[in-house]
Amino acid sequence: MSENKFAQAVATHLKAIRKQRNLSLDDVASLTGISQGTLRQIEHEEISPTISELWQIASGLKTSFSAFLDQNSDPEESPTFPNDPNMKIVPIFTFSKAVNFEIHEITLTNHHCQMSKPHAHGVIESIIVIKGELEILSDGHWQSVNEGGTFRFFADQPHGYRALSRMVVFQDIVSY
Repeated sequence: MSENKFAQAVATHLKAIRKQRNLSLDDVASLTGISQGTLRQIEHEEISPTISELWQIASGLKTSFSAFLDQNSDPEESPTFPNDPNMKIVPIFTFSKAVNFEIHEITLTNHHCQMSKPHAHGVIESIIVIKGELEILSDGHWQSVNEGGTFRFFADQPHGYRALSRMVVFQDIVSY
């Protein structure tokens, strides 16, 4: 997905949520911890949010991360975040209220480390490492997960992912 398509998909969904819930930019800023100015720039497609900012917005608005991604785009065009070229996220199953989870395949390259702020209360992530070796920060400690290994943790606390190998591919099941 190009940077323009990504910015447009995020802006469109953010505007739709604000309209549906009758929220001002000030309301969204209070709920998400993202400044009004940044939210305005995102809505006007002047900037793309970082991965961390997008999770903050999704958590604050109590919606899924995948809801902000263009559901009609080709999976091969899944976003490499413009401001984070060492992380690629491919939605496998987008969020469904029927099952209350979404699944992403995440690729980290160049020994990338991705830190994440807490998601909404009660969110749990289950990780399956497909290729390479990953470290996950949970409960203040780094835990190594080898290829084929799994790890589950509460994502409503600060957490992180670090590629121990040059490239790691893992599936992330996010349960709301």
